[in-house]
Amino acid sequence: MRVAPTITLSDADRTTLETWSRGRKASFRLVQRANIVLLAAEGKENLDIAEEVKTHRQTVAQWRKRFSEEGIMGISAERPRGGRKPVKRLSVVDEIIRKTTQEKPKGATHWTTRTLAAELKIDHVMIHRVWRAAGLKPHLTHTFKFSNDRKFVEKLTDVVGLYLNPPDHALVLSIDEKTQIQALNRTQPGLPLKRGRAGTMTHDYKRNGTTTLFAAISMAAGTVIAECMPRHRHQEWIKFLKLIDKQTPADLDLHLIADNYATHKHAKVKAWLKRHPRFHMHFIPTSGSWLNIIERWFREITDKRIRRGSFISVQQLIDAIMEFIKAHNANPKPLIWTAKVQDILDKVARARAMIDKMKSA
Repeated sequence: MRVAPTITLSDADRTTLETWSRGRKASFRLVQRANIVLLAAEGKENLDIAEEVKTHRQTVAQWRKRFSEEGIMGISAERPRGGRKPVKRLSVVDEIIRKTTQEKPKGATHWTTRTLAAELKIDHVMIHRVWRAAGLKPHLTHTFKFSNDRKFVEKLTDVVGLYLNPPDHALVLSIDEKTQIQALNRTQPGLPLKRGRAGTMTHDYKRNGTTTLFAAISMAAGTVIAECMPRHRHQEWIKFLKLIDKQTPADLDLHLIADNYATHKHAKVKAWLKRHPRFHMHFIPTSGSWLNIIERWFREITDKRIRRGSFISVQQLIDAIMEFIKAHNANPKPLIWTAKVQDILDKVARARAMIDKMKSA
C-alpha cells in the first residue's frame, strides 16, 4: 500500500506558496500546485485535495511527491514536455515575424491574426502562437512626445528646482485650467456595482453645457484653490490670480508653475503680475505637461468624480466638482517630487537614442 509523503513547510516556503496560491502574478498551473502543497501540509489525503482543487488524484500525487523530493523549486520550474515538434510553425516563424514588423497589409495600419494567416495561407492560431512567443502585439501602440523647446533644460532645471528646493518664505503652486468639462446626462440610469458585476452606464448622453475649472495645488500642503468659470480667457485667468492672492498668506511670495498657454502670457496678465510683485511665474517646457503636478490632480478628479457622473445642468456639475475639492482639502497630503534633473535628462537621452536607432534600422 502506497503512503503519500508527509509535507512539512518552512516559514519561507509557506509564505512563498501562499503568495502563489492567491494567483495575482502566478500562472494557473503554479497556483494549483501551490494549493496542492499547502493542503498536503495540512495533512489532507490526495483524493480530498483533488476534489478541492478540481483536478485528478494522480496530479496531486505527482506534485506532492515532486515537492517532497525537490522542494519549492520542484513545483516552480517548468520541464520540457513530450510530443511532436511544431515543424510547420518553425518553418514559417521567421516570415511571420518579418511581415509583422516590416510590412503592412493593404488598406490597413496593422496585421491581425486572420489577415496575416490569409496572406501566408496558414492557420490563424499559428500566427497567434508565434506572436505570443515573440511578444508581438500589433493591435497595441504607445504614445510619446519629445519636447522641442529650445529652453528645455533651462525650464526643466527651474521647475524641478522649485519642487526639490522650494524658496524660503514662499509657496510653490502648480496651476492650470481644465477646459470644456461637459455636463453629460446619461440617457438611462445605470445599474449599481454588485458582487460579480461591474457598474453600468449608457454609452450615449445629452450635453447640458460646459465649464472650465481653474485650479492651483500647493506642493507643501496639497490643498487646492479652485473656481469654475464659463470661459478661459485672460480675463478669467486674472480673476483666478486674484482669488489665489486672496486665499494665500499676504506675507509669502508665490511661485506659480504653469504651461505656455497664450492666455497665461497675455499683455494684461503681465501688467497685473507687474503690479503684484509677490507673484513669480515659472513656465514648463512646451509638450512637458507631465512636469506640471496639477495635471495629475486633474486626472484624479476626472477618474473619481467627473467621468462616471451624470449631470442635468452645468450648475450640478460645478457643485459636484466643488464638493470633491472640499473633501480633498479636508485631508490633503503634501506633494513630494523625487526625480532629479539629471535623471530626467538621462531618460530623455536614452529615449531619443532608441528612436534614432529605430529610424536608421
